[in-house]
Amino acid sequence: MNQKPQITIPATYMRGGTSKGVFFNLTDLPKATQVPGEARDRLLLRVIGSPDPYGKHTDGMGGATSSTSKTVILSKSSQPDHDVDYLFGQVSIDKPFVDWSGNCGNLTAAVGAFAIKSGLLDSDKVPANGVAVVRIWQANIKQTIIAHVPMTDGQVQETGDFELDGVTFPAAEVKVEFVNPVGDAELFPTGQLVDTLDVPGIGTFDATFINAGIPTIFLNADAIDYLGTELQGDINGDDDALTMFETIRAYGAVQMGLIKDIKEAESRQHTPKVAFVAPPKGYISSSGKAIAIGDIDLNVRALSMGLLHHAMMGTAAVAIATASAIPGTLVNLAAGGGNRTEVRFGHPSGTLKVGAEVTEQAGQWKVEKVIMSRSARVLMSGHVHVPDVNA
Repeated sequence: MNQKPQITIPATYMRGGTSKGVFFNLTDLPKATQVPGEARDRLLLRVIGSPDPYGKHTDGMGGATSSTSKTVILSKSSQPDHDVDYLFGQVSIDKPFVDWSGNCGNLTAAVGAFAIKSGLLDSDKVPANGVAVVRIWQANIKQTIIAHVPMTDGQVQETGDFELDGVTFPAAEVKVEFVNPVGDAELFPTGQLVDTLDVPGIGTFDATFINAGIPTIFLNADAIDYLGTELQGDINGDDDALTMFETIRAYGAVQMGLIKDIKEAESRQHTPKVAFVAPPKGYISSSGKAIAIGDIDLNVRALSMGLLHHAMMGTAAVAIATASAIPGTLVNLAAGGGNRTEVRFGHPSGTLKVGAEVTEQAGQWKVEKVIMSRSARVLMSGHVHVPDVNA
């Protein structure tokens, strides 16, 4: 029986923040996959190596975690005053679907570098030395992000001494601004800073529902019998705990108006996120680093694609920054309450500082921008080779 050879597609494997993903230039993809649809999803699933019942991604580029099963497609921007369109696909590990419902804030840090290296920016916007300002249109959520990419001798500077907890080695700092991260959504979809979330069979909880960066459900750690200092091993090996969190997420998604029935949550794993918060408390991070109570304003733990994240998703950090700046949310209260423009929180890998600019007008909160620093670098560039799943 004759078998067709694999197809070859130009691609770049990049780390952005605490995530990794396979980056594509839209025009390099096979014609049938240059538009949204099943053909594109089948291709990206095969690139990553999903669905994989073994949960290893041995036969693909994925890393078998939510942080490393990611794909990015970039193109010249279709929007005025923007340089590049950025489309993010979160690939499920064990199920045959790609979730396009949200952004990846961590990989956002790599978008500017990829755009510059791929020639997607006009040359007059890229200084030989200094900082290239890349205006990104986040196509999943229809929002503007600005990346500040350091340049040295005409090349993207990737090496440096900026340290990011959750990333082993230092690199160059990339400042990222999430402009109006709420977009056209309602910041608080129910109109309340704190809601009551009733989850049948599990309990009734105070919850802050917020749309900033990514739809997020915040709970108090003690309400679900946690301290807020947990590491991945404390939760990810506990099937009962994971089932509880997924049930909470499904009912919260309904209350946020993201889905109509809890069953729809099965095919919408990327959003919303579930996170729990607690006042500052010292702990030992996953790297063995001691985090003292005075190092942080609060502790936050968040789940992504059904598991506790090893650090913090960039988009969830946007939600944390925003909620912390608004007095009365669960995040703000865990941080001590009051008005604040920035917050440093503890996560399983260490700490992260984020800032938010918010204003209140006639009782309505508006988020101007959220700012954070990440790092990014190319890990490998060349081609991916995959069977032609659309032949």
